[in-house]
Parts: sequence; structure tokens; C-alpha cells
Amino acid sequence: MKKKVGNTQIASKKWELENIILSHNIIDYTSFDSQSSNNDTEYVRLHFGLSGEYDFDYKELNSSFSFTGHHNNIMYSKGLTIDIHNKSKRIETFGINFTPETFANIAQNGPDTLKRFTEKVLAKENTILSKEWRPNTFRMQSVINEILHCHYTDELKSLFLLSKSIELLVLQAELHNQSYQNRYIKHNSDKQKLFEAKELLTLRIENPPTILELSKLISINEYKLKKGFKELFGTTIFGFIHQTRMTLAKKLLLGTTDSAKEIAYKIGYSSPQHFSKAFKKEFGVTPDSIRKYPD
Repeated sequence: MKKKVGNTQIASKKWELENIILSHNIIDYTSFDSQSSNNDTEYVRLHFGLSGEYDFDYKELNSSFSFTGHHNNIMYSKGLTIDIHNKSKRIETFGINFTPETFANIAQNGPDTLKRFTEKVLAKENTILSKEWRPNTFRMQSVINEILHCHYTDELKSLFLLSKSIELLVLQAELHNQSYQNRYIKHNSDKQKLFEAKELLTLRIENPPTILELSKLISINEYKLKKGFKELFGTTIFGFIHQTRMTLAKKLLLGTTDSAKEIAYKIGYSSPQHFSKAFKKEFGVTPDSIRKYPD
């Protein structure tokens, strides 16, 4: 669904389950400005920033945040009053809203950080899981992509969306339960460079720069690039390239009529044979088979 609010264009998609609502929003701005939003709903929200740069004031939490690129956290409040100041012309987000009771039933047996958060939810105390927003891992992004391109219908679709919602909660709980005391990347400037590296790799996935080239492009040494990338995104640079290619290949196979050979070259493989072997190792079936049996 698309709608226009003033000079802002909003493209949104929503999936409603019993006691759970998933939503995907792409907001295109014509200028840099502040906008306010409020409602009286009571939800636990799994929030994932997918792209864009913005400042975010959350009245109920008495907190302000500044975001660039991928990030995630879990929040709860009775009512929602926010002010957003966009610093980029496009912002993309994904969220999952649980009713407090549904969330508590799922999360109360989780790790300590999630248990403490759940106790506050049950006490109806406005709260956020972590003071520090963490970068989305590659697995989180993959799960979100699976939701956005879900091909199931009816009851199977509802079951699939429920399972993926819980999977994202598990991935967030795991990520935010990890200690960052001994983290290698400590400065926002280095973090921003690594986000830039990730975007460059995504944009040039058919012919990605070497680690040396990438380090020069973002002005960071190779060691910090490799170690920092793994710390922030939960995978190596080569692992990210492979997983991104596989995700894109599956999307193209299921969503286009391009041949497997054409897709192999399009995503950067030197030969269709190498592509087919990598694809089968990743998904357990050949590229041609997945078109016949997408499930």
C-alpha cells in the first residue's frame, strides 16, 4: 500500500496474525525535516532499521537515538509518541509487534537479558531491551528477506510468518545477550566505514572489490576491516559475498525467467558449473530443481 503524507511518500506492507503484526515500510522524503507520530497501542516491538539515516526521539522511553544503516532493538511502551528527523531521503524499516501477553509467553524462558525485559513488560514498565542498538546480522537480514518474499498462502503463510517472527526474536535475544565489553570496534567512525563496506559489497556483488581494494575505498586498514566486519555482521567478508549471492540467486530463480546460466554470470560466478555446485551445497537442490519444487 502506498500513501502520500504532505511531501512524504510511504510504501507499506502489513501482515496480521493473531496477536502479532508484521510491517515493512519504505519512506521517501523530498526534504530533511522532523515529523511526529503518536498512537495509544500497547505492543512489544521488534524493530529493524534496514536503510537510511535518522534521529529518533521516543517520549515514553525519555530517550533519543541516532541511526545509520542496519540496526535493531526491542522496545515496549504503553502508547507511542515519536519524533523522527530524517537525514537521508529514504528510510526503510521492518517491525514485528507482539501483544504483551503473547510476547511474555514466548520470551519468559529466554536468556537473562530477555527475562529482565519481559518482567518489565509484565509490570507495564516502558522499557528497551538494550541501551545499545546492535547492527543487524546477516542471518537477521536473510530471515527478513524470506518474510518479504514469502510464497506461501493461507494457513501455511500464517504458520511461516509466526515461525519467522519467533526466529527473529531468538536472533535478537542471542545478539543482545552477548557482551560487548571486549569488542574490537569501539568508535562510531569505524563502524560507519564498515557499514559503507557492506553497502559497497552489496552494490558490486557481481564483481566485488578485493579486501585490499575495499580497505582503500573506505580508508581503513585490512586487519581492522576483516576483524571489524566479522564482529559487526557475524560473518566474514567472503561469507557475506557468498550468502548475498545465494540469496539473490534464489530470488532471481523464483522471480524471473532468466536461465540458471544467465543468473550465474549476473551474480558474479565465472562458470555456471561453479554456481550450480555452490547453490546445491547451500540449498540442497540444483538451481533448476528449485523452480520445479520451490518448497
